[in-house]
Amino acid sequence: MQNVDTTKYVIYADITADGIVERPDVVGAIFGQTEGLLGSDLDLRDLQKTGRLGRIDVQISSSGGKSAGTISIPSSFDKVETAILAAALETIDRVGPCIARIGISKIEDVRASKRKYVIERAKRILVEMFDENILETEEITEEIKQSVRIEEITHLGKDSLPAGPNVMESDAILVVEGRADVLNLLKYGIKNAVAVGGTNVPPTIAELCSKKVVTAFTDGDRGGELIIKELLQVADIDYVARAPEGKCVEELTQKEIVRALRQKIPVEQVLDLYKIKSQPRRRREVATKRKSLIREKPIAIRQVSPRVEGQVPRMATRELPPRELVSREVMPRDRDEEPEREPEPIVEEQAKEEWYKQHVQELNGTLTARLFDRNQNPMKDIAVRDLAMELKEANGEISGVIFDGVVTQRILDIAAEKGLEYLIGAKMGNIAKSPVSVRVLTKGD
Repeated sequence: MQNVDTTKYVIYADITADGIVERPDVVGAIFGQTEGLLGSDLDLRDLQKTGRLGRIDVQISSSGGKSAGTISIPSSFDKVETAILAAALETIDRVGPCIARIGISKIEDVRASKRKYVIERAKRILVEMFDENILETEEITEEIKQSVRIEEITHLGKDSLPAGPNVMESDAILVVEGRADVLNLLKYGIKNAVAVGGTNVPPTIAELCSKKVVTAFTDGDRGGELIIKELLQVADIDYVARAPEGKCVEELTQKEIVRALRQKIPVEQVLDLYKIKSQPRRRREVATKRKSLIREKPIAIRQVSPRVEGQVPRMATRELPPRELVSREVMPRDRDEEPEREPEPIVEEQAKEEWYKQHVQELNGTLTARLFDRNQNPMKDIAVRDLAMELKEANGEISGVIFDGVVTQRILDIAAEKGLEYLIGAKMGNIAKSPVSVRVLTKGD
């Protein structure tokens, strides 16, 4: 009989016979034709009696005058002896009066199957039966601190904006994106932060910014950039600080928060960075109140040596018209009497030339291609692998392509054939010939 406690391997074999045979015929052939073949130590009858070999299981059926089936034999021997027994089965060439053929299909390691079951069962036990709510000392401490920080959060205005407890009393405040950012700043003792709650800046923030020295502190992603642009349009902010690229304010450590706030830049530089025109001049009484609140000197936009500084007014008065003189000076933000600065033609031309960089940044790492019409308006986004087929099927409405992939000779030839004006990719491949009609750029240009 089979001793399931000691079984290590199971031998599986396939049997075919040229005639009709049944299970007793197969079992009799196995014992009869292997008797004395391997010596007395590996005699199958003795091995079954001592429990070293399990019960021989035969599943066989007949059809069309032929028989076929499977044989399984459990073994408690090691690998070598089990392999010898398996090879002995293949020496059987007759079952009853019929010619037969036996071939070993596989040898299963029962212990490996048991180990797999143990691993899977242990996973389920760990998930289902252990109490995951048991907290370590650090987790208990952090949970208590979290509850204290939540109690410190206040809500401002009719918009119920999450804010630190010192926002109304502080002369300077931080404007962040969400409630989690305010919580993280409270964790490190910064209690003068208020959240805008999304890209739609509420009126409460605009009113608060008109009375305080404001630093916009946003995430280092595309969403943070959009919130800054929104704040520049509807609120009166003074400085801008950004989290490191790809990080959120809610996950910054204390050192990273301090570093980001130290590297804040004045709003004038941000307006130039995003090519945004200067905001209309604020009322004089608001400007006067703000200047009394500012506690630190803003970072200078440009440094001029004393000698050159003394020469500029004389040269400008003699050689430049009044409008050009104004455009070369750094305009104060809160003077009603001075006209609004007009953007220089060079800056506008440079912005027009670099319009595509925003799309390159958006597509970076997406393996996506963006198709544009004659007015540089996006038409649709497709996978880079489908770009060649899409261009072949185009009927002249596509003017250019920006895609996160390699500019190959095949894509370039199709673009020239379809009359595209420009092709902007992540990097340049091996280009043997470049058509003059297609302008080719990469994201590094």
